[in-house]
Amino acid sequence: MTAQLEVRHTTRRFAGLVAVNDVSFSLQPGEILGLIGPNGAGKTTLISLISGTLDMGDGEILFQGERIDAMPAFRRARLGIGRTFQIMRPFPGLSVLDNVAVGALFGRGGGQSRLALAREQARACLDFVGMGKAVDQRAEELGGPGRKRLELAKALAMQPKVLLCDEVMAGLNNVEIDEVIDIIRKVRAQGISVLVIEHVIRAIKTLSDRLLVLHHGEKIADGAPDDVLADPAVVQAYLGKKRT
Repeated sequence: MTAQLEVRHTTRRFAGLVAVNDVSFSLQPGEILGLIGPNGAGKTTLISLISGTLDMGDGEILFQGERIDAMPAFRRARLGIGRTFQIMRPFPGLSVLDNVAVGALFGRGGGQSRLALAREQARACLDFVGMGKAVDQRAEELGGPGRKRLELAKALAMQPKVLLCDEVMAGLNNVEIDEVIDIIRKVRAQGISVLVIEHVIRAIKTLSDRLLVLHHGEKIADGAPDDVLADPAVVQAYLGKKRT
């Protein structure tokens, strides 16, 4: 089976700092891959390299067998790579509905060609993430939990084949976290592969088919959640020495 996404020996430097160092992994069709590691481990840098919002350094990135690392971000989005952002910046002055419609206009295959169709698609995505009653609200008026769901809806409106989620559960309470887990599982049920960055261990262990761990920009573990979380190198680097 051809991997939906392949990252091969990817390295990214910022001046003298190596943020991502020779990282390789694959994401299979319909898989949920959890990406964990300490702050500054290179997690957001890695998904920015995949989505094209950060210029590539060394290595290769393939999407459905096609090399994409030289493509601009909008072309990758049109192929089917969508992402959320850790720092949420909704388009000010626009309604929740029109924020999501932007994703529908610029998504896979070139997006919807008509605003009315884009809004219809946006409304369906908002219903999907449980925000159907907020369509007319100004996006900048949303609280943290609402903005997290808005990020998901915007990315889903692009009709991705691969969804990159950057801490969509950060700052949420346990009930809200469980609701987002259910949403991501429903996303996977539609055949979408998902890569999730998350610090909430309970959530990422429950959600993921596999875990990938970065530390100082390097991959230190990749495998089944229980095995990875019991790995002494992961315990020391991320979970704390007291767990050893």
